[in-house]
Amino acid sequence: MSTAQATQQRPDSSLSLSERLRTDTRQDHDSAESNSFAKALLAGTLPREGYTALAVQHYFIYTALEEVAQSLATHPVGGAVYFPELHRVPALERDLAFLCGPDWRDTITPLPSTRAYAERIRWTADWPGGFIAHHYTRYLGDLSGGQFIKRVVQQTYGFDDGAGIEFYVFDQLGSLPRFKKSYRAAVDALNLDEAEQQRIIEEAHVAYRFNTEMMNELSGFVPAS
Repeated sequence: MSTAQATQQRPDSSLSLSERLRTDTRQDHDSAESNSFAKALLAGTLPREGYTALAVQHYFIYTALEEVAQSLATHPVGGAVYFPELHRVPALERDLAFLCGPDWRDTITPLPSTRAYAERIRWTADWPGGFIAHHYTRYLGDLSGGQFIKRVVQQTYGFDDGAGIEFYVFDQLGSLPRFKKSYRAAVDALNLDEAEQQRIIEEAHVAYRFNTEMMNELSGFVPAS
C-alpha cells in the first residue's frame, strides 16, 4: 500500500463519532437512494400497495429496535440514545390498522431480508455499540430524509389527515434540528476508543446493507417502465 493510500484509509480522528457515521456512510446512503424501490417512492410513482409493504417491514424492524432499546435503557452506552419519544411502533400500529384493516396483525409477515435485519438488531442487545449504529442509522434517517418522504407520501396517496403517515410524524420532539443536534451530542459524549468507534461505523455499513436488501425484495412493487 502506498503512503497516499494509507493516509486516505486512516480514520480522521478530528471528527466526532456522529460526524464519522455521517461522512463514512454517505456512499451507502447514496446507493440506497438509487435503488428502484426508493426511487419510485421518492418520485411518487410507487403504488399504495408498495408503500403498505414498506410500512409492514418497518413494523418488524422497529419492533426489534425498540425491544433492544428498552433492554439497554440503563446501559451507559446503549442508554445514551434511549429516547422513548422517538419510538415508532405505536405509530406504525396505527398506520397498519389504516393501511391493512383492523386484522392487520394476522395478515403481515416479514420478508426474509427483514427477518435477518431484525435478528441482527436483536443480536446487538449483547453489543451496545452495535445497537448505536443501527439506532443512529434508522432514526436519524427518519428525522432527515424521512421528512421529505412524508411530504411525498401525503401528496401521492392523499393522506391529508395524517392517517397512514404517522410513522414520519415526531410531534413529541419539538424542533427536529434541535433534537438531532442533542442526539448527536449524546453519541459524541460516549467514551469509546478508536477500535470501538471503527466497529460501530462498520456496523452502520451493515445496517445499510440490510436496508438495501430489503428494498431489493420490495422492488417487485415498482411499476414496469
